[in-house]
Amino acid sequence: MILVGNQRSGARSLAHHLLKEENEHVYVHEIRGFASQNLAAALNEAYAISRGTRCKQYLFSLSLNPPPDATVATSDFENAIERIEDRLGLSDQQRAIVFHEKEGRRHFHVVWSRINAEEMKAVHLPYTKRKLQEISRELYLEHGWKMPSGLANSKESNPYNFTLAQWQQAKRLGKDPRAIKAVFRDAWAISDSKAAFINALEDRGYKLARGDRRGFVAIDYRGEIYSIARWAGVKTKNIRQRLGDEKSLPPAQDVKKQIAQEMLETMSKLKKKLDDQKQNSNKQFEVRRQELVSKQRAERKALTEKHEARQTAECLERQKRYRKGVMGLWDRLSGTNKRIRKQNEQEMLNAQTRDKAEKDDLIAQHIEQRKRLNTIRTHERNEYNTQKQELQQDINSYQSMLSEMRDQKMTEYSKERKLQEPQSLKQNNRSLNR
Repeated sequence: MILVGNQRSGARSLAHHLLKEENEHVYVHEIRGFASQNLAAALNEAYAISRGTRCKQYLFSLSLNPPPDATVATSDFENAIERIEDRLGLSDQQRAIVFHEKEGRRHFHVVWSRINAEEMKAVHLPYTKRKLQEISRELYLEHGWKMPSGLANSKESNPYNFTLAQWQQAKRLGKDPRAIKAVFRDAWAISDSKAAFINALEDRGYKLARGDRRGFVAIDYRGEIYSIARWAGVKTKNIRQRLGDEKSLPPAQDVKKQIAQEMLETMSKLKKKLDDQKQNSNKQFEVRRQELVSKQRAERKALTEKHEARQTAECLERQKRYRKGVMGLWDRLSGTNKRIRKQNEQEMLNAQTRDKAEKDDLIAQHIEQRKRLNTIRTHERNEYNTQKQELQQDINSYQSMLSEMRDQKMTEYSKERKLQEPQSLKQNNRSLNR
């Protein structure tokens, strides 16, 4: 179902366009939330409410067009509208639905008021084109309609081209069965030949093969086998009509072996990238550490110089308390100098305590800064070790897959030899008897 929507104004012209008689049948299916049940009056009501705001494009108009050969029930149209409302954030907004029938085709239009009457603000509608395209793809897949090539998503991730981050994310998220089914239906929808279908599958990380019992199968990067008929929802007869005889395809075991070899190469590349990132991270950390140490040394030196300058200034201020000449002699005789000396000594001790506390505070700040840097370093190291371990597990898994297939081949070969040996003995006995 093709969805085309846009923000707009022009309530009167839009109502006229939706009700024009060039269509064979036109009828208003629903008017919700407006005071009037007349389409033109309802859209004018939306315009009147918008005048209380600064919003110029106060309407969102949407057309929904199913494929030409599709018969769509009214309930399916309504379900699609509800999904669109929810995805765009237009739920409970005033709306009008109009059905059109022309040249044997049925489609419909929906118009929403963007103005939230309670808050007198327009509903923000970001990324509407992308959201509508996603819903359109979902509707095509759910109804089994042949998808237009321009709408199909042909950019699914191919694990052979994963970056390290994409590989880790894919492993964390796993595979949703609905997503797998969508991939196969998507690939089938955009393909009109065997070559196109093979390319569409490979772009999504699958390889086409001949199964032992399932006929046409696809194999993913983990060696899992999927039946094309079951996952794409297509009859085997129709698959043969498009792809030909499955006997022309390589057997599943050979394809699994190819996948394991290719994935081993991919994992080795990812491991090398991880090691390169580790070395780069080490260099960056050392640069940051040296910059931090240099900065901290400069701050400590500045604090020391500040303390020395302040101590000198304060010492001079305390020295000025002693008077000279006759008055100074009197201060010594009267005991004033003794009180001044005790005061100065106490103030000097207080100043030393203050300077030591300031230095301790700065040292504590510096230790905390280095701790934060080391915490980042530890986190990066742990993340590297985890990723390296997971990559090695993946490499071991693919190596085991290859080893199992080699053992299976050897077992099959041994069975064939055992079956051939009695026949060769019988032939030898016959020749001896002659």
